[in-house]
Amino acid sequence: MLPINDLHRHNQPLLDDLQRAMERVLRRGYYILGPEGQAFEHAFANYLKVADAVAVGNGTDALELALRALEVGPGDEVITVANAGMYASSAIRAVGAEPRYVDIEPVHLLMDVSLVAPLIGPRTRAVIATHLYGRMADVGRLRALCDGAGIALIEDCAQAHGARRDGRAAGAWGHLSTFSFYPTKNLGALGDGGLVSGTDRDALSRVRQLRQYGWGSKYQVVVGGGRNSRLDELQAAVLLEKLPHLDRWNEQRRDVARAYRAGLSNLGWVLPGEPHDDDVCHLFVVQLPARDEVRKRLAEAGVGSDVHYPIADHLQGGRQAEALSLPVTVAVTPRLMSLPCFPELTETEISTVIAACQQAVKGVA
Repeated sequence: MLPINDLHRHNQPLLDDLQRAMERVLRRGYYILGPEGQAFEHAFANYLKVADAVAVGNGTDALELALRALEVGPGDEVITVANAGMYASSAIRAVGAEPRYVDIEPVHLLMDVSLVAPLIGPRTRAVIATHLYGRMADVGRLRALCDGAGIALIEDCAQAHGARRDGRAAGAWGHLSTFSFYPTKNLGALGDGGLVSGTDRDALSRVRQLRQYGWGSKYQVVVGGGRNSRLDELQAAVLLEKLPHLDRWNEQRRDVARAYRAGLSNLGWVLPGEPHDDDVCHLFVVQLPARDEVRKRLAEAGVGSDVHYPIADHLQGGRQAEALSLPVTVAVTPRLMSLPCFPELTETEISTVIAACQQAVKGVA
């Protein structure tokens, strides 16, 4: 079965470098908040061209700590989308705030910025904009809108490492911006990891305190709501080794997406747009009828697929009464299918996926 992702193939060429990096940590005997973590924070901040970056335990912690650093809490509302896997929703609820969902545009499935302003009210404290599937949301318009309303913009960059618009990286537009280094991400660790960057220096300083219990100095809590959320030295060392390869991997992902767009253009599916610098093609997600039957036929042909994401956030936990409030989100969810998309896909494998899709469509027509 050709998988949706293949981490063995992805990491194997770096095996010697990764082993040396981990041996460096083991020989040093320093495992938490040490020189590897500091070096990775510095390297990633330089990569993004931002003043600071704070590494944390995982991407969901990054979102929660960003909200806490911005003093979002009970009684507050945060505007976000409902089609991105519950991560932002979970973080919002974890700080005691409530998500206020905005619908998406129908092709790239990103936040429909034209619908945001009417949702901003007296309880709105922030907007979380997810760069979904690797393509950047319209953060320029959102930042201007948020600045005008006196609220914060948080970029969720978990799927957009290395994306850039007008030469400015995803992660450099928001007051705060969050990343995940889950192993399947464009820049993935060998376990969990996350990071917060952004343009608000004071908030980033609070994130640095919050990731270690809210301490100002050892055992002295100066910021409430802190926790233990620290990127360990082994993962930081791995990410340092991988970072120089990120742009090349992203371009290889774009090549896969371009090949799919050419080979699947006659099927009547809604395909992702032509990828440019602002799209790092974390996933290749299509919209199609008879999704489940097509997936079954792809599996029979030895081609893996997936669904990102099968249940919209506002319908989780039995909230069926809210279904009509997000018509595009609700309409597209049953039509989504992700195809294999990772840097190591060969031309033969890409052709196999395209041929299997063509055959599957003929079989369900």
